[in-house]
Amino acid sequence: MDLLPVEIKVNVEGDVTAALEALGESDGAAMTTRRIWFAEGRDGVAQGRLPLLEGGVIVRFRIDGGGGPDDLTVKLRPCEREQLVGRFSAPFESGPLAYGVEEDWSVSGRVLAASLVHDHPPGALPAAVRPEADPAAPIDEVQDQFVHACAPAVRLDGLVALGPILSAKARDVPLGDLVVNLETWSAAGLDFLEASIRVKPKSGENADELTARAERKQRRLNEAVRERGLTVSEHSESKTRRVLTALAEAARQSG
Repeated sequence: MDLLPVEIKVNVEGDVTAALEALGESDGAAMTTRRIWFAEGRDGVAQGRLPLLEGGVIVRFRIDGGGGPDDLTVKLRPCEREQLVGRFSAPFESGPLAYGVEEDWSVSGRVLAASLVHDHPPGALPAAVRPEADPAAPIDEVQDQFVHACAPAVRLDGLVALGPILSAKARDVPLGDLVVNLETWSAAGLDFLEASIRVKPKSGENADELTARAERKQRRLNEAVRERGLTVSEHSESKTRRVLTALAEAARQSG
């Protein structure tokens, strides 16, 4: 596999609205709104566990709030390159499917992530996340093969949808000498703001050079956030785990 892009993420503590303004994004109309659900094992959730997440598998539904396309993503995170076998050893696109592999960097460390995204027409996915529905129904054959080949211990059956998470995203926001994406999540009494940048390999660049360049970008992103009077979260758990834990507990108590 060639050099991989690096996505660098910083979570910002404190009031989300004030933080957005401090980071230069005060126009809510410019943000794309979506509702997000995650699928998890129904029996596991009832027992206070997140079996898919614990197995390194994420099943995510994103439903566009403006009438745009929906998408269903099956992701392995964290994973190892040795897991990514067969056709999943390298990125590809095929019709509505797009498969990619990248490094995810955050305060909790650096991990490898592999994602298989299936775009769906607007309005195609809400039925799959209703309380009585089977969230596994729209998982297509290739996504099922992906999990079977690369995470065979995880089963995509007996699932329940957890959500919704209300999300708003602004792309390509200038932040000093950086251009960042800003995304908010709100669910189960939790509010998050994430600032992220993507560092792509350059032609002729080797692995050490890419890592050094990404490290400089990571330092600059943290500095840019702090320079605006904001606090970078030092929480070791990802926002996905924190939100899913809260949503699963709410589902367990209501069930």
